[in-house]
Amino acid sequence: MTNKIHDDTQHSQSDWQHRALIAVESTIVAKRQITYQALAEAAKIPPPHRINKLTTWLETLIAEDAQAGRPVRAACVVSKVRGMPAPGFFTCCHIHGLLAEKGDTESFYLRTLTVLMATD
Repeated sequence: MTNKIHDDTQHSQSDWQHRALIAVESTIVAKRQITYQALAEAAKIPPPHRINKLTTWLETLIAEDAQAGRPVRAACVVSKVRGMPAPGFFTCCHIHGLLAEKGDTESFYLRTLTVLMATD
């Protein structure tokens, strides 16, 4: 696992984005999942609109992973209620060609999470 999203964006990352990336990567290494709220708290995302800021950042992470052919790291971030990522995760994956049919979200998510957790 790398601690950089992309070399060209590393220097422009805010402190909370850096903390969020570390938390996501630590979660993956531990083969666990983290809720949006717990990640927002761990990253110390400033209000207002903490979750919105986080989801926008996660969509960027999905795009970068898709472009690089990496497992989708945002798959480890889930809704406390659903136990799966929010609908925006699936929309973003569909936009980036990772999810062929938006109706197949549960099996897509399980496959994506399995691949992610199998990485070292």
